[in-house]
Amino acid sequence: MAEEEGPSIELRQRKKPKSSENKESAKEEKIDDTPVPERAPKHVLFQRFAKIFIGCLAAVTSGMMYALYLSAYHERKFWFSNRQELEREITFQGDSAIYYSYYKDMLKAPSFERGVYELTHNNKTVSLKTINAVQQMSLYPELIASVLYQATGSNEIIEPVYFYIGIVFGLQGIYVAALFVTSWLMSGTWLAGMLTVAWFIINRMDTTRIEYSIPLRENWALPYFACQIAALTGYLKSNLNTYGERFCYLLMSASTYMFMMMWEYSHYLLFLQAISLFLLDNFSLEQSDKVHEVYKIYIFSLFLGYLLQFENSALLVSPLLSLVVTLMLVKCLQLNVKKRTFVAKIMKFINFYLVCTLTVTLNIIIKTFVPHKENGHMLKFLEVKLGLNMTKNFTMNWLLCQESLQAPSQEFFLRLTQSSLLPFYILVLIICFLSMMQVIFRRINGESLEETVTLEDGRIGERPEIIYHVIHTIFFGSLAMIIEGLKYLWTPYVCMLAAFGVCSPELWTTLFKWLRLRTVHPVLLALILSMAVPTIIGLSLWKEFFPRLMTELTELQEFYDPDTVELMTWIKRQAPVAAVFAGSPQLMGAIKLCTGWMVTSLPLYNDDDLLKRNENIYQIYSKRSAEDIYKILTSYKANYLIVEDAICNEVGTMRGCRVKDLLDIANGHVVCEEGDKLTYSKYGRFCHEVKINYSPYVNYFTRVYWNRSYFVYKINTVISFQS
Repeated sequence: MAEEEGPSIELRQRKKPKSSENKESAKEEKIDDTPVPERAPKHVLFQRFAKIFIGCLAAVTSGMMYALYLSAYHERKFWFSNRQELEREITFQGDSAIYYSYYKDMLKAPSFERGVYELTHNNKTVSLKTINAVQQMSLYPELIASVLYQATGSNEIIEPVYFYIGIVFGLQGIYVAALFVTSWLMSGTWLAGMLTVAWFIINRMDTTRIEYSIPLRENWALPYFACQIAALTGYLKSNLNTYGERFCYLLMSASTYMFMMMWEYSHYLLFLQAISLFLLDNFSLEQSDKVHEVYKIYIFSLFLGYLLQFENSALLVSPLLSLVVTLMLVKCLQLNVKKRTFVAKIMKFINFYLVCTLTVTLNIIIKTFVPHKENGHMLKFLEVKLGLNMTKNFTMNWLLCQESLQAPSQEFFLRLTQSSLLPFYILVLIICFLSMMQVIFRRINGESLEETVTLEDGRIGERPEIIYHVIHTIFFGSLAMIIEGLKYLWTPYVCMLAAFGVCSPELWTTLFKWLRLRTVHPVLLALILSMAVPTIIGLSLWKEFFPRLMTELTELQEFYDPDTVELMTWIKRQAPVAAVFAGSPQLMGAIKLCTGWMVTSLPLYNDDDLLKRNENIYQIYSKRSAEDIYKILTSYKANYLIVEDAICNEVGTMRGCRVKDLLDIANGHVVCEEGDKLTYSKYGRFCHEVKINYSPYVNYFTRVYWNRSYFVYKINTVISFQS
C-alpha cells in the first residue's frame, strides 16, 4: 500500500510546479521572444517608462490646470481680491458659512488644543444648546486646514480665506487626476484620461457643486473616494505585480479612512461599494482573496474612525459594518467544494441568502445594544419620497421641495447628451453589461474560462475591475434617477466609464465579435476606432466648448448684496455682544460667520432638535398670533428677530413649495387632501402684520432696523399692552 501511495503523492505535487513553471516560462517568453535578446528588454522598458511618465505628467497637469481654472473662475465670479473681508464672507451661503466660521474660530484660538476643546464643548453658537461641533458637523477638514495654515507659516504669506479655498481647489485637482488614472488603468491608454477630464469640466454643472458651495463636506471627501476607487481598480487587475498590489493596497487603506473622516455619509457609499465587491466575488472566483482584503480595510477604517471621532456610534450601527462582518463570517464557514459542480451552485445561493439575512439580523442586534441616535427624519423622508407614506410635516415637505432632492430634470439629460457623454456612456455600459452577463452564464453552465484574456478574445466582461465598475455605476445611477442631488456621485464616473470604453480596443473587439465582421479584421478595426473615435470626440468638444470656457474666464462678474452687508454691519456696531438672533437658518449661518453672534438655529439637517428649532422659528412666516410667536422666540432666549422680505413675499415657481404654503399645510390652514378639515386662522400672516406697527404686535416687538430686504425687531422683555 505504501508503494502504491507514493507515486500518487508525487503526481499531485508535480502539478503545482508545472503550473508555476508555465507561468515563469510565459514571462520569459514575453521578454526573450525577440531576435535580439539583449536590446529588447531595454527597448521595452523604455517604452513602458515613457508611457507611464507621459501619462502621469498628463494626469498631474490636468489636475493642476483644473485647480487653477477653478481659482480663476472663482475670482472672476465674485471679484474676490477686490472685496472687503465682510463681503468675502457673505459669499459663503447656508451651511458653508457655518463650516468656514469654525475654521476662523480655530485660527483665533490661543492654541490648537484649546480650539478643539471649544469646538467639542461649543455653547456659543446655538442658544441653550451645547454641541460637539467637530463630531456633529464633521469639522475634521477645518481642523486640518487650520493646523496646516499655522504650521506652514502661511499666515505671513496668504490670507486665511485664500488658504482655505486653495486647499479645496487643490483637492478638486486631485479628484480629476484620480478619475484620469482610473480611466487610464481600465483602458490602457492615457488618452482615456484626457477625455475623462474634458467631459468632467464641460459637464461640471452636473459633476460637482464646487462652484456653488466651496466648503461642502462632499467637496472635501469625494477626492479621497476617487483616489480609493483608482487604487481599487488597480488592485483588482489580474496582471498586477506584487509591488503594484502593495502600493494600491496602502493607497486604498489611507484614502478609505480619510474619506470616512471627511463626510458623515461616507459609510453609506462604502456600503454600496461593499455590495458591488460582494457580487464581484460571486462572479469572479479568482479575486476572492483580494476582495476579502478590501473588507479588512473597511473594518479597520470603521473602528479607527469610531475611536477618533469621539466614539461615533453611527459607524458601529452602519450597514457597512454588519455586511462586512457577515461576509467575513460566511467566508470562514465556507466549505471547500469542487468548482463548477451542482453542489457548488447550490452553495453559492445558500451563501447569498445567508449574507442577506445575517446582515439584517446583525444590524438589528447591534442597534439593540449600542446606544445611538436614530436618523428618524431620513427614514421618514425616504418613505414619503418613495410614495410609501404621506405627511403634512413642515420639515419633510420642505426637504421634498428642495431642487436637489427632486427627480432629475430633462435639462440634466439634455446637457449630458449635448456634450455626447450620455450616448457613449449608454453604449459602453450596454456592451460591458452584456459581456459580463455572458461570463456569468458561462460560469453557471460550468464552462471553464481561460486564465488570461487577450485582445483577440473580445471578452471584456471577464475583467474583474470592469465587473466592479459596471455594478458600481448601476447602483449610483439608480440613486441619481431618484434624487438629483446624487448625480454628483454618479456623473463623474459616467465621464470615466464612457472615456474608458471609447478608448478601449478590447471593448470594440467585443462588439465586433458579436457582429461577426468578416470584411475587416475585428482587432485591426478596434485599434483604429479606439484612436479615431476619442480623437474626433476631443476635437468636437474643443471646437464647441473651449471658447465657452475661455469666455467664462474673461467675463467679470460681481456678487452684489448690499442689503446683507448693511445688516451685518449694523449687527456688529449696534447689537449687544450677548444678543441672540432668530430668523431663517440660512441667514443665521451668515450671521454666525460674519458677526460671531449667537443664533437660535442652524442650516443643518442631521439633528432632530435643530430640525424642530428650524420649524418653530419658521412660524414667523405663518398665520399665528403675536403672542404665539413671542412665546416661541423667548423659549429659545432670542433677543432679536429678523424677517426676510424674500421669504415673506416669496413667489415660488412650484405652487405649494413656498415656506408660507408649507407652514399653512402643517398648521391646517389650507386643505391639502380630500377629507381634511380646513382650520381658518383669525390672524394674518405674522411677517406682514408685524410691519404695520399696531397693537398687539408693537407690544411684543419693536422695529430697530430695516432696509429693502430685512426687518430687524427687538423682542421686548417688558410687555406693554397699551394700544
